[in-house]
Amino acid sequence: MPDSSASQQERASAFRALHEAPGAFVIPNPWDMGSAKMLTGLGFSALATTSAGFANTLGRNDGQVSLAEKVAHCAQLCAATHLPLSADLENGFGRTPQDVQRCLREVAAVGVVGGSIEDFSGDADDPIYAPSLALERIQAAVEAIAGLDTDFVLTARCENFLHGRQDLDDTIERLVSFAEAGADVLYAPGLTRLEQVQAVAQAVAKPVNILVPFFPGVSIDQLAAAGAKRLSLGSALYNASVQPLLQASDEMNSQGEFQWLNAMASPRRISELLQS
Repeated sequence: MPDSSASQQERASAFRALHEAPGAFVIPNPWDMGSAKMLTGLGFSALATTSAGFANTLGRNDGQVSLAEKVAHCAQLCAATHLPLSADLENGFGRTPQDVQRCLREVAAVGVVGGSIEDFSGDADDPIYAPSLALERIQAAVEAIAGLDTDFVLTARCENFLHGRQDLDDTIERLVSFAEAGADVLYAPGLTRLEQVQAVAQAVAKPVNILVPFFPGVSIDQLAAAGAKRLSLGSALYNASVQPLLQASDEMNSQGEFQWLNAMASPRRISELLQS
């Protein structure tokens, strides 16, 4: 069990309550224990893993992490914070409904109180599972969660828009079927317009998660007004943290200068956040 000042059930209850409260909330995505501790100290109410950000810390690309590595990573993040943690569980680390169930049970066992299962197959030639299999996988996830000792917020994802299928009708049809199967939150990463968010929110009548990087310049209030409840950042914070490294390296290699030192974070501030 995670080393925490809050029990798993307390975290689960707090996470559920965030989805039932008015307005929208931001759920940032740490990629290691340090970033989890700092985001906790900065005042957020819940955290979510980033599959791409974590894979990059291992020197790999998204989709190249094993279930065992994902579970170990989740255990570390749960130990780093008292906040509820939701996990990006990709496609459940397997095709079958049984694979999905095993994945959910393993992450719940280390303290995770929410997680997302997507309908991306991993096959570039046929990237999205057929509707029947996608639905069976969510139904299996709901069954697995019913057998847990604590509450667990299940997010069902339709990946159409991330894989070249700009079909809002099919996306909504899939999300509605996932909602009817018992998913708690619905998520279609890759939507880019507020009217798309509104259409999804009206169709599913359950909390909707939005991937914020696809809405540059749009405010929390605007997304909430369109019907979004949970606003996740994916790997954006990790990518933003890497950009200064790239700029500093370019400055040193191309210009022979160290002006980037003037913009670095205060070691004292970092230390304070790690101890909070």
